[in-house]
Amino acid sequence: MEPKQRNVVHLAAVRESREPLPRRSSSPAPEPRLLRQIYGEILRDERRDQDRSLDDVARAVGMSKQYLSEVERGRKEASSEILRSVCDALELPIEQLLGRGIRRMTAHRTLRAARSGGVELCAA
Repeated sequence: MEPKQRNVVHLAAVRESREPLPRRSSSPAPEPRLLRQIYGEILRDERRDQDRSLDDVARAVGMSKQYLSEVERGRKEASSEILRSVCDALELPIEQLLGRGIRRMTAHRTLRAARSGGVELCAA
């Protein structure tokens, strides 16, 4: 089995050559996920980590479990008040929800950039 070929570009060589880097043909980038989808995933993960049911959390918040399910699946845009209420019911500080959301968005962008470029930069 042949080892997987990788493109390695040394920065000094790029500076000297001034030639454009070869580009790979890439398939269309997937649609970026919406913030409501990311927040919904985080809330669902937290609820499941606590072994709590949709019904349990929805009752604590004062909403229907159907609506909470739609929020968790990213189909409904939850207001900031609803997000805070769900976070309170899960004893999850809203700051953690926001921070996790940023990390997931950033990780998604990093992965997409790594897949599309295919070029590894090495410092000399």
